[in-house]
Amino acid sequence: MSAIENIEFQERIFISGTITNLTGMHIGGSSMEMGIGGADSIVIRDPLTNWPYIPGSSLRGKMRSLFERTTGEMTIKLNDGETVNRVSDLQGPLANGATFKSAGPAMSPESSAARLFGISIDKQKGSRPEDIVPQRLIVRDASLRKQSARRLEKARNTDMPLTEVKTEVNIDRITSKANPRQIERVPAGAVFDFSFIVNLYGQDDRNELIGHLFQCMELLQDDYLGGHGSRGYGRVKFDVQSIAAKSRDNYRDNEAAAPVPDSEISIPQSLCFKGHEEAQ
Repeated sequence: MSAIENIEFQERIFISGTITNLTGMHIGGSSMEMGIGGADSIVIRDPLTNWPYIPGSSLRGKMRSLFERTTGEMTIKLNDGETVNRVSDLQGPLANGATFKSAGPAMSPESSAARLFGISIDKQKGSRPEDIVPQRLIVRDASLRKQSARRLEKARNTDMPLTEVKTEVNIDRITSKANPRQIERVPAGAVFDFSFIVNLYGQDDRNELIGHLFQCMELLQDDYLGGHGSRGYGRVKFDVQSIAAKSRDNYRDNEAAAPVPDSEISIPQSLCFKGHEEAQ
């Protein structure tokens, strides 16, 4: 592969659909404007509509973290100054007495995670075109669907606009004193619209990269999104409803993105959700 092929744009894949809350979800927002009587921990909201939303950074960060733990790809720094790029490479250093210092996102250009999620420009080691690892995945903020917002606005049992407040209690192990706290959650059944964009460069394998993204989505479904997941929060379900492609020739000719046939990209059955009326 020549140097220019590594950074030459080829195609953009648009994947969209819905994310449905199966349990209440909490993604924290600023509490600066919280009034008296509000929850101790509030959710993030759109400042214009006051509707809750899922930040693209939360989606992207959680999917990358789960994917890297599954593949064993991450940047692990040891206290002796050594850095390894895979969990499987730790056996030798640890046997020689090295200890952990920190672990961060995969930075090796050969790793699947870095190829999909990219490497921040200040962390890229090479300056030649063939050393550049372009950012391929874009994750948009997921907005609350209008139908879902309207239904929540009409709900009689919400505690705050479009949300519920869940009271939890921390019990002192010695005195048995109860310390209650109130956490705001977007209720189960709320539906958000998601949009992912995958940029393909050079000789990128479309099916390989999309396959990695689908794997990330499946991992997230089996984990949780937001905070307090070990206590039942944040279980979500994806429903992939549309996949379209737009090549560099389409951009040059001012043509719209075209739907990708099912024969070219197969959507896993686990990412098709028809169990909620608003996910149709």
